[in-house]
Amino acid sequence: MLKPYFCDQIILTELIPFMKIVENKVALVTGASRGIGRSIALRLAQEGADVAFTYLSSVEKGEALAKELEEYGVKAKGYRSDASNFQAADQLVTDVIADFGKLDVLINNAGITRDGLLMRMSEEQWDSVININLKSVFNLTKAATKSMMRARTGSIINITSVVGIRGNAGQSNYAASKAGIIGFTKSIALELGSRNIRSNAVAPGFIETEMTDAVDSKAVDEWKQSIPMKRGGQPEEVADACVFLASDLSRYITGQVIQVDGGMLT
Repeated sequence: MLKPYFCDQIILTELIPFMKIVENKVALVTGASRGIGRSIALRLAQEGADVAFTYLSSVEKGEALAKELEEYGVKAKGYRSDASNFQAADQLVTDVIADFGKLDVLINNAGITRDGLLMRMSEEQWDSVININLKSVFNLTKAATKSMMRARTGSIINITSVVGIRGNAGQSNYAASKAGIIGFTKSIALELGSRNIRSNAVAPGFIETEMTDAVDSKAVDEWKQSIPMKRGGQPEEVADACVFLASDLSRYITGQVIQVDGGMLT
């Protein structure tokens, strides 16, 4: 049996559970007012990161989330910003760096759905989903990599979907946007790897959020039965994958798509 190593009467092995894996990092999370984005922001704060986040809902909700994050002893600030607007995204990153001093982690989470069969889908339904889901990833990544390249370090995490891998009837716009994110993620990994900037994607499957609460319970049960783990995922489980990719534990991982889907696409 190995003997514990003592240093100033402290057993180092006992310190391991108290280590925070993203401590001293600054992360920006888009679309953090609810669901997966909110869980990502909370898990980052729990693991020691200072968190900047965006929202488009009420200012009161943004301020409330910032206070909740600060309870973990980190710095937090919300920004009311539209990630699909190129100028707004550039200004957002400038403001975050001015307020926090740096930017280590970017998590592109902002997204919407405007479902409908192709024959009934309007141009507005298509354009809004592509702009908010895909163009926003381009906008924020382009803005954030300026400082990351100077620092020669950074982690970019893009939230895609299993729908972007296999498609889904009635979601051609959403599937196209999420598939585009995967191609973008892999391309950026190739472009910026030499600068020690990593680019990965997380693809959630059926995750139980406020949106799925409105779905017919019978349909939800059928979806769950089609998943090998026989349950829906929780937002926190997607957040855990993001925290891993944000941390130095994943320092040699780039250009990958991590499916958090309970084996749905196995």
